[in-house]
Amino acid sequence: MVDRRDFLKLAGLGAAASGLRLGPAQAEGVEVPRPPGARVISTWDFGVAANQAAWKVLLAAGGAALDAVEAGVRVPEAAPDNPTVGLGGYPDRDGRVTLDACIMDHQGNCGAVAAMEHVVHAVSVARRVMEKTPHVMLVGDGALQFALAQGFEKTNLLTPASEKAWREWLKQSHYAPEANIENRAYRAAHGPGGAANHDTIGMLALDAHGNLSGACTTSGMAWKMHGRVGDSPIIGAGLYVDNEVGGATSTGVGEEVIRNVGSFAVVELMRQGRTPAEACREVVMRIVRRKPERARSLQVGFLAMSKRGEVGAFAIQQGFSYAVCDAARQDRLLPGASLYRDEPPA
Repeated sequence: MVDRRDFLKLAGLGAAASGLRLGPAQAEGVEVPRPPGARVISTWDFGVAANQAAWKVLLAAGGAALDAVEAGVRVPEAAPDNPTVGLGGYPDRDGRVTLDACIMDHQGNCGAVAAMEHVVHAVSVARRVMEKTPHVMLVGDGALQFALAQGFEKTNLLTPASEKAWREWLKQSHYAPEANIENRAYRAAHGPGGAANHDTIGMLALDAHGNLSGACTTSGMAWKMHGRVGDSPIIGAGLYVDNEVGGATSTGVGEEVIRNVGSFAVVELMRQGRTPAEACREVVMRIVRRKPERARSLQVGFLAMSKRGEVGAFAIQQGFSYAVCDAARQDRLLPGASLYRDEPPA
């Protein structure tokens, strides 16, 4: 239950994320509708460049949100220096890079791949699954077989840098998920730690037609057991879009997001009248209440956008960032609100 103090606080966070000034209505916890127009949001600092690629699609005549999110997340997928997504992603404990991705449009159509090797653009394969098959998800060798039949190029995803990191990890073989590895500023301040382990870009786009779409893609947790799949390719966990309400995406420890059907829960709370910020916070707190003994070391965050384009985010730990792109500005990187930064436990 959100009390009045939390409600006012979260409304202010939602306003800041939307680039709006606080007015009398918002001082009472009411979000002011933003002017109509396109908007793209995505997780982490690499979301800035991804958003800019998506924005170019939205600016084109008839630019569709679905095309925008695919084009956007392909940017970090192709970056060899990104250890958490696509090419350059850190491998599992056996030295094999496996990718997960999903995509969802404004009509509820969706597609996904999981534990797929040798193809850089997992999100594009996921879209082909959506458009060319009667299925929602293909996994492992079946996903690769389908991708190759669709004309995707087979690529060695284990870069020299990733292989070097894996061989260093083998000396200890210690698996310890590290929060906020995607946030470069946070890494610079706190050090690189042991493993790149919350490995996601989630993106949501609203086009000029008022339609929403989303995509989520990852190389999964570094040094994971071979065959492990997290929340990112699972519709309702890592991503969910309802064109009547809004969309949500997640980052962090995927097992906890799956257990709580996180992104779907965020959207359903928005349907009930919560702002994006309130909905994200409520699902985060649900996870914390279920795992109170792990809350201090666990990171999960959600990013959401309403049908009107209002944006909100909330995470367990500080350091979660997200990028916002619209007609006003294309390179905003904003800090996400968090439980332990903004609301220290008693």
